[in-house]
Amino acid sequence: MDLKEEILKLKEKLDVTVVAHFYQKDEVFELADITGDSLELAKKASTTNTEFIVFCGVGFMGQSVKIIAPQKRVLMPRIACCAMAKMIDVAYFDDNLAKLNSYGISNDDILPITYINSSAEVKARVGEMGGIVCTSSNAFKIIEQGLKSGKKIFFVPDRCLGQNFAIKMGLKSCVLGDGTDPKECDIICYDGFCSVHQLFTPEDIDFYRAKYPDIIVAVHPECDIKVVAKADFVGSTSQLIKFIKELPEDQKVVVGTEYNMVNRLREKNTYILSSTKPECPTMNETTLQDLYDTLKSIEDGKPTNEIFVDEKTVKYAKIALERMFEIS
Repeated sequence: MDLKEEILKLKEKLDVTVVAHFYQKDEVFELADITGDSLELAKKASTTNTEFIVFCGVGFMGQSVKIIAPQKRVLMPRIACCAMAKMIDVAYFDDNLAKLNSYGISNDDILPITYINSSAEVKARVGEMGGIVCTSSNAFKIIEQGLKSGKKIFFVPDRCLGQNFAIKMGLKSCVLGDGTDPKECDIICYDGFCSVHQLFTPEDIDFYRAKYPDIIVAVHPECDIKVVAKADFVGSTSQLIKFIKELPEDQKVVVGTEYNMVNRLREKNTYILSSTKPECPTMNETTLQDLYDTLKSIEDGKPTNEIFVDEKTVKYAKIALERMFEIS
């Protein structure tokens, strides 16, 4: 059986939209009706006219569609879990609030901001506290607006994203538990990270600059602060794509983000900022077979891997997301 042909037939027959994140394998990515980064996909998928959304990505992304458009039926070929999102749940969130309280910082003096790479439950907890969701493309604007509250920003779960934007804004930050007094900081970061973006090092940049003196270094803000400090361009997934595609064809560029996305950018003069293949293991769990099986389950009237989010979680998580939309 030719899986690709069968998938195309099922897509034609069913009331379904297939969406895929930029980090998906090429074979899955090329069969999607909508592609993009996590927020783009959630927004675009929520406005489609089809009954079913088949989301090729990781769990929090499918949840985001369900939060924005609860009436949609969202299925995932693999409910893979983003490692960063897995690093924080509501219990860990509340434990960290208790640590902040122990430093003399009350909950009333804290404004939580959660990166979109977090579960629906964490987004809801943030929403309940008056907080906001952000993405790597709008974090600067969200943090800037959040600071107007006069409160300290508690940024979860990615310490790198929080610290990189603090540095960019000339603010003092810390990672909770690193020995710094959080009372002295504007942005207090939870100790989470992206395992893929941790693969890139300052030494990798030095290697490429020595080999190609005119090379441009472009990285994602989930990279370590020492890597970001040495880069020429720092941007979200969509911002990286736009920046690199607008470069002259003969301009060499080395990119610090996930392999599958970089590999599709352009054929010449594009390099990966790592001696190992920086491939997201959870994003790469989804296969053509998984996509076919999910579509077949819809045809058979027994949809599998459907995403459900309870009403209270939807209510407060949607509030946190809507605050982001209003600001950005």
